Amino acid sequence: MTNKFTFGPVPSRRLGRSLGVDIVPFKTCTYDCIYCQLGRTTNKTTNLKEYFPVREVLQEVRQRLQEFPRPDYITLSGSGEPTLYSRIDEIINGIKEITDIPVAVLTNGSLFWIDKVRESVLEADLIIPSLDAGDKKIFQYVNRPHKDISFKKMVDGLCSLRSRYSGRIWLEVFLIDGVTAIKSEVLKIKACIDRVAPERVQLNTSVRIPAESFVDMVPKEKMEEIAGLFNSNCEVIADYSGTHNLREFTSTREDVLELLKRRPCSIEDISDGLNIHRNETVKYVQELLDRNFIRMERRNKRVLYSSKL
Repeated sequence: MTNKFTFGPVPSRRLGRSLGVDIVPFKTCTYDCIYCQLGRTTNKTTNLKEYFPVREVLQEVRQRLQEFPRPDYITLSGSGEPTLYSRIDEIINGIKEITDIPVAVLTNGSLFWIDKVRESVLEADLIIPSLDAGDKKIFQYVNRPHKDISFKKMVDGLCSLRSRYSGRIWLEVFLIDGVTAIKSEVLKIKACIDRVAPERVQLNTSVRIPAESFVDMVPKEKMEEIAGLFNSNCEVIADYSGTHNLREFTSTREDVLELLKRRPCSIEDISDGLNIHRNETVKYVQELLDRNFIRMERRNKRVLYSSKL
């Protein structure tokens, strides 16, 4: 079966074994974040749309659950912003009719000021939105949002979600060294988070190749120091150790390496060549980079990977 909408299950530090469900086309997003591991946004939009038929998405989820061991979560995420899918509520409810596995929504949190979007995710078991800035200037610099989205709209939307949603909210904060990993900026972010009142605050940083080469990773020790500025519900989730270095994923990682021994490839080349999802490809490539098996180079705005072996 060709996996058009699902990927994994993949290992996640937060969610255990997560079966991803991708319901918008590649890089269709409300933001163009400078740190995105999937590269620059090619379709920046706020238009809600049924990008794929609900029936086909649910059919593939059902089939996937029959083929693989039970995942810990089914996660609406992938290669774009899932809340742009106009019938996301039907996807969530449809999954719940198929299985009792909890459903998570991994979102940049940019559209919850829209009533329809906010109401459409209320049946999810877990929502993981992002908040990467504490004021409009840094918001514009880091997230590069669609012109319809202001910093105030975004934060007010997260607060409105909290007032309506009875499930768990784990708020992710992506920190960039020299930009937001500064005490004054962190305290601004914390003031916004205090308004949202999530169950958890999760700090992340650029451990994978970012969209822009000037994005710097925050060292682990500094991340832990920053975590101390938040309440006890804060944790560092940046994957410094390489969660994907697990026995059950070794075979596909070796397939990636064999491909790169033959010729330099982009993330898209690897995904197409091995018929695996871009999100999985990014994790395999990062693992190989960490182990010094491959190299990265930029050619005419393309990022290519090749084997060192």
